[in-house]
Amino acid sequence: MYNVATRGPFKGLNPRVAFVSIVAVLIIVALAIYRTDQVDAAVSGARDFLSPLLEWYYVAAMAFFLVLVIWLGIGRYKDVRLGRDDEVPEFTTLSWLAMLFAAGMGVGLLFWAVAEPLSHYGGNPFVAGDGDPATADMSMVLTYFHWGLNAWAVFALLALMLAYFGFRRGQPLALRSALHPMLGKYVHGWPGDIVDLLAILATVFGIATTLGLGIQQLGSGLDHLTGMGTSATTEVVITAVLTAIAVLSVVTGLQSGVQRISQANMWLSAGLLALLLIWGPTQYLLALVVQSTGSYLQNLMGLSLYTHAHHTDGWHADWTVFYWGWWLAWAPFVGLFIARISRGRTLREFVMGVLLVPTMITFVWLGLLGGTALYAESEGMAGIAAAVSEDMTRATFLTMETLEPGMIAIGGSLLVTVLIATYLLTSANAGIVVINTLLAHGSTEHRTVHLATWGGAMGLLTAVLLLAGGLEVLQSAVILAALPFSLVMLVMIVGLIRGLEEERWAPRPGEHNIVPSEPWQVPPDRAYEDFDVEDDAPLAEDSPERDDEGWRSRQG
Repeated sequence: MYNVATRGPFKGLNPRVAFVSIVAVLIIVALAIYRTDQVDAAVSGARDFLSPLLEWYYVAAMAFFLVLVIWLGIGRYKDVRLGRDDEVPEFTTLSWLAMLFAAGMGVGLLFWAVAEPLSHYGGNPFVAGDGDPATADMSMVLTYFHWGLNAWAVFALLALMLAYFGFRRGQPLALRSALHPMLGKYVHGWPGDIVDLLAILATVFGIATTLGLGIQQLGSGLDHLTGMGTSATTEVVITAVLTAIAVLSVVTGLQSGVQRISQANMWLSAGLLALLLIWGPTQYLLALVVQSTGSYLQNLMGLSLYTHAHHTDGWHADWTVFYWGWWLAWAPFVGLFIARISRGRTLREFVMGVLLVPTMITFVWLGLLGGTALYAESEGMAGIAAAVSEDMTRATFLTMETLEPGMIAIGGSLLVTVLIATYLLTSANAGIVVINTLLAHGSTEHRTVHLATWGGAMGLLTAVLLLAGGLEVLQSAVILAALPFSLVMLVMIVGLIRGLEEERWAPRPGEHNIVPSEPWQVPPDRAYEDFDVEDDAPLAEDSPERDDEGWRSRQG
């Protein structure tokens, strides 16, 4: 395989990309430890400086990605297969959809499912009311928007590019392969190294942000259940413990254990939703999911192109720009997983499955958790919105307290805490493997030292970002890390389109065989061929004057 070392400390990896990326992460870690205030100020200043650009650039890019993905699924290339023409899908449709469900669930949904709707319920730029039904409806629409089709379009697009060049073109399962139609053999040089480097750095910051948010929420959950309190020290200890478990699982080959935890996550998540439906406001929740989905679809185009042009507050930068940066940073992570399980699918099957199934599951999750909190807030049952404005990490646990009887509320909080811990573990475990896979050009054979190194680096980065400023620094870091990778994705799209143009499904340039004419005119070269010149009537089927073979050939 190109650019992969066969010996030395970087054996099995691209040595140039691996060395530069690990040095870059360690430099950031060192600065965050010894220059904490300066790092906080630098990251916040860079975000403030770039926000005016990102507020329209990220919006335009994400809208373009969604339109492009839909076109790939229903346009001229919809029957192109991610593999050979005669290849069947690697997994059954049911298994494939189940794995897409696993890709769609994560600790981020546990953090934001309550915190985001209640934040928008307290105020958003689209509805002037505060606490009325219109505000509640728009709060769910905005939450659906940030977690819906636009987000999954990014994942689907990157996964499609990886799968197309990896399974159909026989290239390595690496991001640089998408540049092959433009650069040829030079893709294995420094241009490809830059693409891989930016993808890895974006992935590292995206995973660190997710882990950081989850660790903050896990600390609040433990405090809620035990009264142990929360502090930066507690968060660092949780980070160290989870990192150690994740590294141990990947270096000792305990992958079957992690897979069992992933399967348990699915059933525990289903149990949490069932608990909300049974002991929560069932009819309200079901009605809310249906109504919010309809409102989301109705407002999708306007929201996809909304840039906050007439406002000077930070709502758009704090919410939409953050989410778009987060999804861009997570795209290599989720995209590689989706690409690996989608071999043999046509573009139509792929796009419909990846766009629709995770989005629908996410909507149900957000509707039930967020809807329970909105119902409690609108009925005056709990001051969840006020608590969210002070500390977002407590939102989900305060929502569980609204369930009756009290033991159900305690059980719900315990279940949420367990889910956060297990999702953090599986995310960290998968993140370690994905980063090494990107460095190894798609190879799944990894050395223990490489797994341990990147596991430790991710844990350190997460811990120091939490110490440097918590949630704000995490959000700013992922937004900035995603910017250069978004440019890489635009270049990769050019490579994908050039590759698809060579497919046999693409229409070829045509040549005129007859003189163009209006549809109501008879072409000059066919004016008399099928008519009897004496009575201007069509020749009968049994007419001896007609040459059957010649007539049929002309009818074509």
